[in-house]
Amino acid sequence: MTTTLAVRRRKILQGAGGLAGILALGKAPAIAQTKPTKLIIAHITPVPESGAVALDWFAKAMTERSGGELQVEFHGGTLLTKEIDVMNGVKTGSVAIGTPSGAAATIFPEMGVFLVGYLISSYDQAYKILNGKVGDQLDKTFQEKYGVKVLYYFDYGFRHFWNAKRAINEPRDLRGLKIRTQPSKVFTDTVNGIGAVAVPLGWAEVITAAQQGVIDGADLPVVNMVPLKAYEVSKYYSMTGHNYGSTLVAMNLGMWNALRPEQQKLMLDGAREAQAIMRKNTESIDSLAKAKEMLEPLGMTVNMPDHAPFRKLAQEKVWPQYQKQYGELWDLITATTV
Repeated sequence: MTTTLAVRRRKILQGAGGLAGILALGKAPAIAQTKPTKLIIAHITPVPESGAVALDWFAKAMTERSGGELQVEFHGGTLLTKEIDVMNGVKTGSVAIGTPSGAAATIFPEMGVFLVGYLISSYDQAYKILNGKVGDQLDKTFQEKYGVKVLYYFDYGFRHFWNAKRAINEPRDLRGLKIRTQPSKVFTDTVNGIGAVAVPLGWAEVITAAQQGVIDGADLPVVNMVPLKAYEVSKYYSMTGHNYGSTLVAMNLGMWNALRPEQQKLMLDGAREAQAIMRKNTESIDSLAKAKEMLEPLGMTVNMPDHAPFRKLAQEKVWPQYQKQYGELWDLITATTV
């Protein structure tokens, strides 16, 4: 009996790498190894759309920098194709990370303040606001109210009008133009307030609506005119800069809280880099020269009107109701100067 037990013990220690081999290599049994955390990022559009570029980079960087502990996958235009579905997925945890893209104010009404016509006057002002006290305050609100953690704020740039009928040089050129807006009151109020006729539509419907004459045009920042193929259904691009398209990337709060502190730090450090990538890509081409360079070879006419008459209309017709609505947040924004 003693001989038999000794033989069995020796076989266990020597066989197939055995316990001796495991201990010698310093490896834990497979059952005790940490299972990688899989995090899915959903976005409505694929690369090379500007938001997708930054999110794709972020996914790859987090997977690599975590040594595979975090398996972050980016899915652009494949899992979900509507902004509200993406963010509902984040809120419920069916996806880990997502962005409302241009529909931030629809899904998170607090973000609507940034879209009030001509309230934000420069990128520097916007960055100081969102990377400071206001951004931190909104993050806290979104955690408590919606169950999501803000990873970073970004933007698609200042929005400008495109349409198939005429160049917009002054407010009266907007009269009668049916302009698509995001399905959010602040978008429609701004567009109506400076003279056009707002037609709220989700992005998925825009190109078809333009082809069918349901709308005459819409607004987009320079960075998305080519990736979203708006040039195919428009002729004029007028750089009115009528609102600032601030948005955010958010993570399901439960999934965020499940990460270890060092993993959270890794994510936030990477998020700030993704933010910088997005901002550079957006801001670097938001100019008359760059817009002409990109769009005129595609058959568009690009112009830069004087913003002052448009801003005056917005201040008179749009600002009063939103100043009252946002109160303290409005005061924090208007007090931020650069």
